[in-house]
Amino acid sequence: MSDQLPFHIQEAILKRLPIKSLIQFRSVSRTWKSLIDSSEFITAHSVNHTQPQHLFVSYTDTKEAKYVSFVDDDSFPRHRFVPSLPLSIILPKIVGSSYGLLCFQGDSASIYRKRMAVLLNPSIRKSIAIALPDMIYMNHMIVLGFGVCPVTIDTKIIQITQLRWGWGNELKSEIGNFWEVKVYKQSSGKFTSLSGNLPSISIHIMGPQVVIGKSIYWCATDCTTVDSVLKTRSLIMSFDITYEKFEVVDLPERMAIISFALLSVSKLRESLVILEDNKCGYNTTNEEQVCCTVWMMEQGVETSFTKLFSIKAPGQLMRVVGFRRRGGPIMEVQDYAFESTEELVVYEPNSELSNHLISGYRFTVNSYIETLVLLSSFDCSSY
Repeated sequence: MSDQLPFHIQEAILKRLPIKSLIQFRSVSRTWKSLIDSSEFITAHSVNHTQPQHLFVSYTDTKEAKYVSFVDDDSFPRHRFVPSLPLSIILPKIVGSSYGLLCFQGDSASIYRKRMAVLLNPSIRKSIAIALPDMIYMNHMIVLGFGVCPVTIDTKIIQITQLRWGWGNELKSEIGNFWEVKVYKQSSGKFTSLSGNLPSISIHIMGPQVVIGKSIYWCATDCTTVDSVLKTRSLIMSFDITYEKFEVVDLPERMAIISFALLSVSKLRESLVILEDNKCGYNTTNEEQVCCTVWMMEQGVETSFTKLFSIKAPGQLMRVVGFRRRGGPIMEVQDYAFESTEELVVYEPNSELSNHLISGYRFTVNSYIETLVLLSSFDCSSY
């Protein structure tokens, strides 16, 4: 850029450049480095959704955890690479993705085996490790949530402690409200307790998360006892990352009575979708059966869901694990003719054809865009 260009024009151009170029341009001058490293620039660049999307896939192959990332553009699936993960934790399990960051949980690699979370920006190869609070109650379980505030680009981790599924009301009455919530903010570098607006003690979060806009969503179930009979109702639990508030998203009656084990949440073109699996068993007649139905939540109407399509296949059990940017579902396929393997495929609803990606087991797919988040953090590790 010419020095004769006004600085605000230079800034406008820089905001439209890819991550790799910006990292290089930090060495051009102190002025550019100061600009690119500023939180205002990182925020403005992060909300620009013209950056490439990647699909981060974790899976197991011959009892070993593996990872691969695909560039989700016209080259898909040819442009793939194996990302380097930080060595801060062992047995990492992915929590979710938000604004270009991936969040993992696991045990620290030290001899003390402290529970840890690791935030990773694979685009700039920086990460930060955070020690998680200890669980102080027995017979409880911890659910982690993760998201980046779209207003401040402040990274937050939500640790939810809830009673394990199946424990009786007599134990609940002894403990009281067993929901305990702690929120970590990267801006403050510490966890604080969330005391108000906690969900009902009868609600259990039962599945992995997805981030849509400013909210984290989970599948959940509401378990109540009426006349000594346990009644369950499926629902969606949301957490507003900006205002740190929980809310219940009621499902239509037809979906609320479905077992929570058959429901999961996902993201399709920045909209929340509910995946309804049909796990009735292997189809021996070679006739097509519905393997999964995809429902999308209408914008602004949280209790209204529209059926997008059903996925049918003969002789296979399928599970949707994610979506491409253009909307094609990514499926985990198990063919009972070859029980020793499972496959990750991209399914095309119109042609009902699928393209093979990877062989393995226990697939998870998280999408992320390239961002500069964590670039200006001084407590990060580069690798």
